[in-house]
Amino acid sequence: MRDPHFARFIGKCGEATQAVQVPGASLSKWAGRLPPLMLKIWQEEGWACYGNGRFGFVNPDDYAHIKDAWLHDTPLAALDAFHVIARGAFGDLYLCGEKTGASATVVCVLNEILMQKRRRTPGAAPDQDQPIRVLLSVADPEGFDYSDPDGNLLFDRAVARYGPLAPDEMYGFEPPLVRGGPPTLDNLRRLRLGPHLLMLRKLDTPRVPIAMIGARPRN
Repeated sequence: MRDPHFARFIGKCGEATQAVQVPGASLSKWAGRLPPLMLKIWQEEGWACYGNGRFGFVNPDDYAHIKDAWLHDTPLAALDAFHVIARGAFGDLYLCGEKTGASATVVCVLNEILMQKRRRTPGAAPDQDQPIRVLLSVADPEGFDYSDPDGNLLFDRAVARYGPLAPDEMYGFEPPLVRGGPPTLDNLRRLRLGPHLLMLRKLDTPRVPIAMIGARPRN
């Protein structure tokens, strides 16, 4: 039976449009390192994309080098062992720490890392499923979207113009927003996610909430 929070997520975002079965070796590798609910979703649903790539759960190993590049020289690098558990169509990376849980998002196109203040310090293992439930409960298709300067959402129009995303693709702005590019449909491109996010990281060190500076490092 589906977790009720995941069922609500499906009710808002729809069934998977792409999915890959998760090998048993991966489930064993991440047991005890990621929340049990995350592993349950993997086992039942696979590494799956929803809404033509609007949002998807991913293999952390595929994103480790991207995550390491974005967290380098930031407070998060010392705070916890983070892993990418999901990504958005515009390159947002959702991180889960082995001690802090699903607590951070790398908003690559805006060069920001967002951290939930209440999850800044390591929490007890029994609480690790709660942030996953919160992520599923608050997930909304528009929440994974971006708006143009007139407030019009971009994702559906990007799919219509550029085609749906493959699992390793994203919609990226060229020139990047951090270099003054406008957040318009004409400025969007369908790009390979890995190379584009690594390129964005080279442009500047990401901004991190001031509260993160005093976060307690992991033991």
